Amino acid sequence: MSKIKTTTWVKRVIVFSALFLQIVEVHADVIASTDRSSVELNESFTLKLVIDSQMDVEPDAASLDTDFYVGSRSHISNTTILNGEVSRTRTWTYVLMAKRPGELKIPPINVGSEQSNPVRIVVKPQVTAAPGEADIFITTEVDNDETYVQAQLLFTVKTYRAVATRQPRWSEPSASGVETLVEVAGEEKSYDSMLNGRAYSVSERNYAFFPQESGELQIAPIRFEARVLRDGRITGRKVYQSEAISVVVNPIPPPPDGYPDAAWFPARAVELSQEWSRDVDNLPAGEPITRHVSIVAAGQLQTQIPVLEPASMPGIRIYPDQPELRTVADATGVRALRRDQYALIGTQPGQIELPELALPWWNVDGGGWNIARLPATTLNIVPSPNVSVAPPTPTMKEPPDINQPETVTVTDPLWRRASEALLAVWLITLFLWWWSRRPKTRRPTEPDAPPLHKQQARCLKLARKAALAGDAAALRDAMIDWARLQWPIGSPRNIGDIAKRVSMPLSIELNRFCSASYGPGSAQWDGESLAKALRSFAVLSDEETAGSSEELPPLAPRAAATRA
Repeated sequence: MSKIKTTTWVKRVIVFSALFLQIVEVHADVIASTDRSSVELNESFTLKLVIDSQMDVEPDAASLDTDFYVGSRSHISNTTILNGEVSRTRTWTYVLMAKRPGELKIPPINVGSEQSNPVRIVVKPQVTAAPGEADIFITTEVDNDETYVQAQLLFTVKTYRAVATRQPRWSEPSASGVETLVEVAGEEKSYDSMLNGRAYSVSERNYAFFPQESGELQIAPIRFEARVLRDGRITGRKVYQSEAISVVVNPIPPPPDGYPDAAWFPARAVELSQEWSRDVDNLPAGEPITRHVSIVAAGQLQTQIPVLEPASMPGIRIYPDQPELRTVADATGVRALRRDQYALIGTQPGQIELPELALPWWNVDGGGWNIARLPATTLNIVPSPNVSVAPPTPTMKEPPDINQPETVTVTDPLWRRASEALLAVWLITLFLWWWSRRPKTRRPTEPDAPPLHKQQARCLKLARKAALAGDAAALRDAMIDWARLQWPIGSPRNIGDIAKRVSMPLSIELNRFCSASYGPGSAQWDGESLAKALRSFAVLSDEETAGSSEELPPLAPRAAATRA
């Protein structure tokens, strides 16, 4: 059957927001989640409670004291506008530390008359010895000593610092031995930990490795470089390194019994579901119904999810649409969604049974084949009051040619008028196409100026390059050019004015640059820190600019300005 893309009668519905909540069970009014699913004893982690803003009540967190030490707490309010609908939420954040190892349960927390969902967290025993130097050391670990081709391997990097550092820099993971794809799994997390009675500040990064062939995967050590602050003095750059890791990548096993053509699909969990746009028990002939088939896979990329092709059947036409593909990464790894959409039109009254959909997948944790299934669905096609469909010829012994159009007699005048309108639109389109193909006299035109955001990005790139090279004049010119683009009316005339209109840490680094350039003494400015701050900052609003201008001190004292 020819596959024709059609969206005439389909209204796209987005229902993906609830698929990727990090921690189980979702409540309508109070949602609880943690930033990590497992921690070590004496490591802090964050608990978040997202509450309906209409509930202006502080959560009762007394139940947390049984198994956890409760540290700092804070809350913020959020307002979201989606498709014209305004929703308001309030988020409470608690910093917790477990009192004992094991699989602990964060109990439901009362918020007025509502309760949050319980959350489970695994607390591992405390590390007995700190590797490397006592002040700073770095560790790496993988979630499995062996894996399979194209299966996810979770790689975790932790940097422990008991002293203050400046200009930190981490190397990116590097794999050898077999071809491997590397994905960042979530954002970097920071928390506190107690090791051997000493407090450490921990930075954690997670990566998902996907080896593409069997063999031995070699993960190179991660390097951490920084300048250490001791006794009020900053040392030169020091380098700290983790241990190398080797992982065995097993080859692809044979397909399961009964599915000789099954695609290789390794994952940690697979969920198969479907939705219908209307009632399948009462579908008029000639009218469409939309079927959404969703596959959610934990520990796999969106491009690796196999395609489930629906079987062609007599009495029904199937028109596939473009699939929706998404990938979400967090500390637990990568999760992917494939959502296929099909429009189905019954051509004859009667019952049509759509066969079962089966998706074989390899359970990485269990080490065996599993089958995700969608049961068979029966469509009850009833005669349409507006469309009469010609019945099949009784003497036909062979199945009809599905490529031949079926005879449909339209009795509703509305359909006749719609057909005439479509014909008129087609003729107009044909005429416009012919007109556009006529030869035209081309006049030389000047190339359009690059978009504003590309001009700004170029200025910021030049500023970062000048900062790393220590070229103060080039840095000043690039920042002034960027400011003219950002504020065409009332643009800043110097670096100090720009510092008042951007967020930290860029505002701090620009003020340091001004102090080093124009202030008294022999102050130095840090090009690496300034270049790093230029990669992520925000432009302050007028209200924030007015507030910050009252709090920041002048770049140079008045006395120095008078002497100058």
